[in-house]
Amino acid sequence: MQNTVVSLQNATIQNENKVVLTNINFRVNAGDFVFLIGKTGAGKSSLLKLLYGDLPLSSGEGTIVGYNLDKLKDRDIPPLRRKLGVVFQDFKLLPDRTIFDNLAFVLKATGWDNKQKIEARVTEVLKMVNVAPEFHKFPFELSGGEQQRVAIARSLLNHPELIIADEPTGNLDPETSQEIMQLFKELHKGGISIIMATHDYNMIVKFPGKIFQCNEGKLQEVIAKKEG
Repeated sequence: MQNTVVSLQNATIQNENKVVLTNINFRVNAGDFVFLIGKTGAGKSSLLKLLYGDLPLSSGEGTIVGYNLDKLKDRDIPPLRRKLGVVFQDFKLLPDRTIFDNLAFVLKATGWDNKQKIEARVTEVLKMVNVAPEFHKFPFELSGGEQQRVAIARSLLNHPELIIADEPTGNLDPETSQEIMQLFKELHKGGISIIMATHDYNMIVKFPGKIFQCNEGKLQEVIAKKEG
């Protein structure tokens, strides 16, 4: 079981007292690339919120990177999130801070205090996502694709075991989406497990992984159709 990154057994998720998903049995092993698909409102984002501690587990059992979701306390959430990388559709970069300050802010908030080490790590993760270390630019000076690359770099800062990505190409044009997906695949090849919610079925065909569908309150694994 030491290779299990995420495990949910007979789990139920509620959002604002509404049951979203029930009887969830879901397992992600180290090295997996998992797609979550389903209509808007089907429960994809709620499942991801459960995994990074933004929604409680209503019933059942669950673990993620060594934390028990059914026993998770408020004090456990910051250290849990240090072991995860979370990427959102709308980037969630701080608009009034430079690229460097956006990333340095995360490191300082998670205990880094050496300026040289902070600068070195920020430079390293920006290089990993193929963004030139233009530290003094602000998010509005970057394209959408560049902003998402910076957001992915931010998710890598603390060497996560797992990246959780919620519609990471949702605000991007098709060509840029392909580039971002290729980046995720390169990170995956480097040993990071990834769970990604997406509406883009073309990406699922071109970048195959395990597929789970949220539908009518259930989560089920599906078999992808081969391209062509």
